[in-house]
Amino acid sequence: MPIVNRFADFHDDITAWRRDIHAHPETQYDVHRTAGVVADKLREFGVDEIVTGVGRTGVVGIIKGRDTGSGRVVGLRADMDALPITETTGLAHASTIAGKMHACGHDGHTAMLLGAARYLCETRNFDGAVALIFQPAEEGGAGGKAMVDDGMMDRFGIQEVYGLHNQPGMALGTFAIRPGPMMAAADEFSIAIEGYGGHAARPHRTIDATLVAAQITVMLQTVVARNVDPIESAVLSVTQIHAGDAFNVIPQTALLTGTVRTLKEEIRDLMERRVTEVVDLTARALGATAVLDYQRNYPVVVNHASNTAFAASVAEEIAGKGRVVLDTPPVMGGEDFAFMLNARPGAFIFAGNGDTAPVHHPQYDFNDALTPFGCSYWARLVETAMPLRG
Repeated sequence: MPIVNRFADFHDDITAWRRDIHAHPETQYDVHRTAGVVADKLREFGVDEIVTGVGRTGVVGIIKGRDTGSGRVVGLRADMDALPITETTGLAHASTIAGKMHACGHDGHTAMLLGAARYLCETRNFDGAVALIFQPAEEGGAGGKAMVDDGMMDRFGIQEVYGLHNQPGMALGTFAIRPGPMMAAADEFSIAIEGYGGHAARPHRTIDATLVAAQITVMLQTVVARNVDPIESAVLSVTQIHAGDAFNVIPQTALLTGTVRTLKEEIRDLMERRVTEVVDLTARALGATAVLDYQRNYPVVVNHASNTAFAASVAEEIAGKGRVVLDTPPVMGGEDFAFMLNARPGAFIFAGNGDTAPVHHPQYDFNDALTPFGCSYWARLVETAMPLRG
């Protein structure tokens, strides 16, 4: 069975919902308007139970099938938040909020899950219940963790959970997935350097914080190059350097920030240990002090093998033979769906967004032509996971 025909009937509606959300982006946990739109739509569709304020501003909707004797409950997750980026698309539905835009397609994810909700409420061709999870603060706020910590899995009896993300550069109508590590752990660090400031013409009477910052930046690049097995994956990027205010003053302090991405816990441990050592020893060698704040944020997104095989089979039913990549390479970006997969078995899948600007780019826009594929994937996943008996 290819795309579910019913989604063609209200594709224009889903597109309108998506573009309305796109025009009114909200970041982190401040997704009150978006969550309100979601809750209102779920009520309109006839969703059986709607709970707001889960994990601060998340929304969970429960749809019961024609039969519930199986006792199965499957969770489907979409993220709602935008990014602090100024949009430059010039589209009619472009962001109306200065400095904020949906540059990662969460507007599309939300709209597709709403479309699936409408269909599932109309048909209810399944035995069990589906939990529709609309999550805030995926972009750095760990909204997935907040919802899990709020007791979502136990409260709604969720037994397995699935996520989907659009992928620019991947052909429209295709999917990609893999068992095991799918996306990287995303950690971050800041390094506060203390030297001894002074006149730029008398460097011998100073401890130059800018020089220390430069040396630490260079030395940190050796951590991956000379400590991590070449067949493993790790990324360390210094992303900010702040020091000084004048051309003739050697500053007393400097600040570095950056991120570390890994796919295995043992490599994650190695990276934190070596970063700690390199920062301390390099600063001391140059007569300065450095205080490292190393934060472990999102864990690795690990797809469970049986759920991955199931999700791939559903995707292939929608996309067709040869249009689902089963061993896509891991992505070093982070995703807080990892917290949900740590709490319950499930799988995360990529859906092709076509030849668009990359995510987190001011020219990005979700491809509305992806909507029927994503909606169909959600609908058939539910109906296949919890088939009606007899």
